[in-house]
Amino acid sequence: MKRRSYPGRWSAKFIVMLLLGFSVASLVVMQGHYSLVMKPSAETSPPPVQKPKIAFLFIARNRLPLDMGEKEGRFSIYVHSRPGFLFNKATTQSAYFYGRQVNNSIQVDWGEASMIQAERILLRNALKDSFNKRFVFLSDSCIPLYNCSYTYDYIMSTSTSFIDSFADTKEGRYNPKMYPVIPVHNWRKGSQWAVLIKKHALIMVNDDTVFPEFQKHCRRRSLPEFWRDHPLPSDASKEHNCIPDEHYLQTLIAQNGLEEEITRRTLTHTSWDLSSSKDRERRGWHPVTYKLSDTTPMLIKSIKNIDNVYYETEYRREWCRNKEKPSPCFLFARKFTRPAVYRLLNMSALVN
Repeated sequence: MKRRSYPGRWSAKFIVMLLLGFSVASLVVMQGHYSLVMKPSAETSPPPVQKPKIAFLFIARNRLPLDMGEKEGRFSIYVHSRPGFLFNKATTQSAYFYGRQVNNSIQVDWGEASMIQAERILLRNALKDSFNKRFVFLSDSCIPLYNCSYTYDYIMSTSTSFIDSFADTKEGRYNPKMYPVIPVHNWRKGSQWAVLIKKHALIMVNDDTVFPEFQKHCRRRSLPEFWRDHPLPSDASKEHNCIPDEHYLQTLIAQNGLEEEITRRTLTHTSWDLSSSKDRERRGWHPVTYKLSDTTPMLIKSIKNIDNVYYETEYRREWCRNKEKPSPCFLFARKFTRPAVYRLLNMSALVN
């Protein structure tokens, strides 16, 4: 007896097989597209890598007339101002300073250890950002002499800190009460406007040996106008005239045996030629302040052309080099009044 054929059954099998084939083919095609999507294209550039940053640390009383026009993420800004002062459109013309003041600022008095404390506060805030690798101390009267790219390459091209440091042979600066914690052979002097590598920044914020001695035994000589508020010194000439910010960092580096890790000069130009000062008592206490009438392209050019610094107490001449080649000594200059800064910001000579 012949078996009867059922066309409907074969049709169903055919349809199932056809659908199965389409499913497999679809999976193969989808896998191919997925592989193309996941496979990195030779033309696709990798995500940008964050460059090491330079932290600008400003000691400012209130206003900042500078304009920091850098948009490539190579710099960060921190400002220590008087407590409660805010940087906004009314107090600075640069949006880069808006809200950059640290929240834990203190009252700073010139010639007191509070200046060092303010610097340590700035460093602590800047060290929270792991990308900050250099730390530059600046004042509210500083101006940049070059553009951002030149400044960045100059500072980042060396593994050393830039710290103006020399032996101080003046009598009356070193206080013997600092001995034996700070021996006289480690006593140094120099400008507070330094550039620190991260290692030295960490040493400064963690210092619990040198800084307490400065708080106790290093302060400026009392000025006559303050004698009415303080006990009259029996002999003002015998007072130790110790300006903490002119000695602390340099002495700290020497105390830790790290002077081989620094370039012994500052990157901030300051003029101390006070021969025309009428007040003999104050000569040498403060640097020259450049006013509006002083701010000319010739002045900026003369500062940018300086290629060496002479240290009288050590009979040492420091020839300035960068990337193993002769270079200008200074990237910044001070002290400029606010009108002078506004004028200079419009000069092409300032950033070329």
